[in-house]
Amino acid sequence: MARKPEETRSPRMQPLARLPVFYALAGKRALVVGNSAAAAWKAELLAAAGAHVDLYADDASDELRALVAETEAIHLHARRWAPEDFTEAAIAVAGCDDEAEAARFAQAARARGVPVNVIDKPAFCDFSFGSIVNRSPLVIGVSTDGAAPVFAQAIRAKLEAMLPQGFARWAEAARNWRARVQASGLSFAGRRSFWQRFTALAVKNPQRTPQADDFDTLIARTRHDGEVVERGHVTLVGAGPGDPELLTLRAVRALQSADVILIDDLVAPEILDFARREAKKMLVGKTGGGPSCKQDEINAMMITLAKAGKRVVRLKGGDPMIFGRAGEEIEACRNAGIAIEVVPGITAAQGAAARLGVSLTHRADARRLQFVTGHAADGRLPDDIDWASLADPSATTAVYMPTRTLAELSSRAIAQGLNPQTPAVAIAQATREQERVVAASIAELPTRLTAEALQGPVLVLIGQVFADVVAQERNAAAPVSNVR
Repeated sequence: MARKPEETRSPRMQPLARLPVFYALAGKRALVVGNSAAAAWKAELLAAAGAHVDLYADDASDELRALVAETEAIHLHARRWAPEDFTEAAIAVAGCDDEAEAARFAQAARARGVPVNVIDKPAFCDFSFGSIVNRSPLVIGVSTDGAAPVFAQAIRAKLEAMLPQGFARWAEAARNWRARVQASGLSFAGRRSFWQRFTALAVKNPQRTPQADDFDTLIARTRHDGEVVERGHVTLVGAGPGDPELLTLRAVRALQSADVILIDDLVAPEILDFARREAKKMLVGKTGGGPSCKQDEINAMMITLAKAGKRVVRLKGGDPMIFGRAGEEIEACRNAGIAIEVVPGITAAQGAAARLGVSLTHRADARRLQFVTGHAADGRLPDDIDWASLADPSATTAVYMPTRTLAELSSRAIAQGLNPQTPAVAIAQATREQERVVAASIAELPTRLTAEALQGPVLVLIGQVFADVVAQERNAAAPVSNVR
């Protein structure tokens, strides 16, 4: 059954407790009220963001006075606040112990259209302050909407350790160079290529101060590769068995730079969270027994898009080079003169073995690992399976796309010498939250698989290395005796 490629949209944004925004305060007036250390910290934070801070404190602490003495942008008013103090304020913050005072302050600010935050009183806050990682102009804010400030601080500490201080210098260079890149005459694709090169250089050399000749070198290399950049190209990307955390860094970079993503049905939807939201996403599903897009149509679409200058990502479940028809797509692109590269992924057998905690090549039980397809192009069991190899008691076999043909495969393998008691495992949606496992002997597994009606992509693993998995399932299913 044939089907046509169809466009799909990016997943909708999930609900947000707060909208993270970065507010420009340079040269604007900020109003801060309070005598506490928390008020002092908020005044210092606002001043660091470029605001002119008017601080109202009728009994200023030594900490507040020291801050004012050291910070030119903060001006202390030794009195209580008044409603007219909100005039021309861009933002207002107060540290109020008294609920009634907090309510008056918030009401006065809102009456004048000034966003307000009353420290530690969410009911009176239009916005909140998160934990900050400062590599300005690279700034990261972390918020839990007040639910777990300590958790937010722990995440900030992790980010602090991950992000070199030198990123601040590279972010500043990006700000200084942006106008020059815009005026360079590079096309949109060329400018994006420049910034990708810039990012790679910054990540590789985080502690080095960017130099003027770095800009010249990046521009020259981008211009040198201009024809390739404009021509577009195709990247075959392995999405892994399902768990988004199993994506490789190269896969993430490819998804984030793609103009168009052609998606297999077996790809977990969560994978697309890593893609550019602006990228066009097309479903070109190929599922055994169901409607499938024709391979020739997929090839033609890839080539047409690449010739139009698009960066095309062909996103496949598992690894594109393991029963992913990558060979046909690589050949089609090369014949059309389209540049193509492959980003490998974790194949289903690797993901399943990791979840089961089983070594596929345990030296006591296996001397060979083999991948076998469960159906040929016509959907039936292939005629050219090496049955002697499949029956080898020291081999571990991974059977891909086995659901409809497992009964025939099992009976023929047993007839060719495979021990019917050989342990076997069927795993559906490996590494995903919906993962399900059925373990039995190879003789019993087809019946069990039919009875369980597993949903989603299924993989069957056969071999002595799975003996413990089968034993554990049998023990778990055994009735509990009440005899004492």
